[in-house]
Amino acid sequence: MKFATKAIHAGIEPDPTTGAIMTPIFQTSTYVQAAPAHHKGYEYSRTHNPTRTVLQDNLAALENGKHGLCFSTGMGAIDAIAKLLNPGDEVVATDDLYGGTFRIFTKIFSKYGIKFHFVSMADVASVEQYVNKNTKMIWVETPTNPMLNIIDIKVMAELAKKYKALLVVDNTFASPYLQTPLALGADIVTHSLTKYISGHSDVVMGAIICNDDSLLERLLFIQNSCGATPGPMDCFLVLRGIKTLHLRMQRHCENGKIIAEFLRSHPKVDKVYWPGFTDHPNHDIAKAQMCGFGGMMSFKIKGNKMEDALMFLSRLKLFSLAESLGGVESLVGHPATMTHASIPKEQREKVGVSDSLLRLSVGVEDVEDLVEDLKNALN
Repeated sequence: MKFATKAIHAGIEPDPTTGAIMTPIFQTSTYVQAAPAHHKGYEYSRTHNPTRTVLQDNLAALENGKHGLCFSTGMGAIDAIAKLLNPGDEVVATDDLYGGTFRIFTKIFSKYGIKFHFVSMADVASVEQYVNKNTKMIWVETPTNPMLNIIDIKVMAELAKKYKALLVVDNTFASPYLQTPLALGADIVTHSLTKYISGHSDVVMGAIICNDDSLLERLLFIQNSCGATPGPMDCFLVLRGIKTLHLRMQRHCENGKIIAEFLRSHPKVDKVYWPGFTDHPNHDIAKAQMCGFGGMMSFKIKGNKMEDALMFLSRLKLFSLAESLGGVESLVGHPATMTHASIPKEQREKVGVSDSLLRLSVGVEDVEDLVEDLKNALN
């Protein structure tokens, strides 16, 4: 089955009782049992819910995986993955990653005796020097947030297997439409479904996809025990959003290319970070492991002054200043004070997240209107 067909049909069957083509919202907390432990596969909605089951099966199919698990937020999914670790374990993570991931690693899990190394993953040698017998996990975002760095998933998978560690890939920026990390050797893929997969800025949810049965059992136990599970209405909304994922991603990519090229040619723009440029670091890797370059980019205004960035933000009309990304509407963010504020300033600036950096999530509007909005703000 090709991607667009899977997005609409995988794991989804008409309701057997009514023939409804849309998966029903099973808005129930519990299920009647014929006898103790004799039920129809559902006991309590924290553990399982039919609407959630369909979504999980659909997500697994989109990622070319075997098992899908949904969580109430993307951070709930990341929390569950981190709970696979034990005191004394070590994690090597990319040094450019979402601020919430950095925060949960350093402020929550480091207190329990887990050590985190945040390193550049531009090449395998810079990563391997931090890997040892205690390394149990390698954590990758690609493209990274917000500098759009590209990490070679195949190479990191080989390194993880060499040291018997799990490779986790946060695939939020790419979505399974552009990239399928499990096929490249990753053990776990995680998403903030809030972003491209849902795509309409009306749901907060996360997901994990994997192939290994024993890994699934461990994650299921964590999911059920800790309870960060989504409600059926949200699952229904994400299923609805997925049906147009391929169409939306095509437009995000088309618009993104035009916006990136416009910004790069503008005399008031200093630098644009977008993996579609042939001189972007590891562009060839992006070209090999992705089927498009997406609608996410970051840039700096010449002079690199925060006041110029703030003035630019105040003059935008179509690009809305807001957290999040991946919705149909175009958004702009200021990572230093928004998504990455929890990372210390010195550490932020080491990877390029300066006070003047701006991040765009290019939506699916008419691209001529978006270009005009940026042009007016820059001028």
